[in-house]
Amino acid sequence: MDWRGRRGSSNIEDRRRISGGRGAGVGGVGVLAIVVIGYFLGVDLTPLLEGGQGVTPQTQTRELTAEDQAMGEFVSVPLADTEQVWAQVFDQQLGAIYTPATLVLFKDATTSPCGGASQATGPFYCPTDRKVYLDTGFFVTLDRQLGAGGDFAAAYVVAHEIGHHVQNELGLLEKTNRARASAGEAEANAISVRVELMADCFAGVWAHHAARQLGTIERGDVAEAMNAAARIGDDTLQREAGRTPMPDSFTHGSSDQRMRWFETGQKTGQVARCDTFAARKL
Repeated sequence: MDWRGRRGSSNIEDRRRISGGRGAGVGGVGVLAIVVIGYFLGVDLTPLLEGGQGVTPQTQTRELTAEDQAMGEFVSVPLADTEQVWAQVFDQQLGAIYTPATLVLFKDATTSPCGGASQATGPFYCPTDRKVYLDTGFFVTLDRQLGAGGDFAAAYVVAHEIGHHVQNELGLLEKTNRARASAGEAEANAISVRVELMADCFAGVWAHHAARQLGTIERGDVAEAMNAAARIGDDTLQREAGRTPMPDSFTHGSSDQRMRWFETGQKTGQVARCDTFAARKL
């Protein structure tokens, strides 16, 4: 992905200098494995990181490393690209005005109106404050633990979370959250899968228009995103965790589904083609 020297978004709230004090717990690869299982299987495993205790953030300050600085500069670029692309898509396809989300960068732990954000929660979008929460250390997990490295794989993660913001802009998240609240576990999971696959499709819509409007997509970038989608499918992650894939427990969709819906958005560039709730087959 061609990102160096390009405009970054100003809609970033950087909390990485504020450190949440954490007690002794699982470290190294163990932390990364817990992050993966907790985020993608929808389970908050923060207590394991804390030796059985809850997260108690303490206000401390720290200096950002050169890697931190570079990662902050990087994520601001695909975020800016999503803002430009979605402003045009909303105008041309929906006859509406797009209001950008804010991206909150943090390290270790922070708070949000939707609950605590930590290493175990992974990237997420909070519709209450219209912000995406991201610990950029997640990209290390994506690369080293999941085999989904590359700039565009990381950009796909950002675009997927912004896809949830697009859903919120369209009034879809409120409806699906109400539906999930009144549904049984299996049905609620099925609704979540359709929500997540739509966000994957929206990430593809962004990739489609970024390639044509901005010329920032390089050879191999789409393959990186497709690989990332495959590596974070519920079935693949459950196998990696030593479990037999259980479709009723899926919350994000299988590898095949995630790749297919990203590809649908990437090839068509049309929001209307991302209606997972109208699809008979996911």
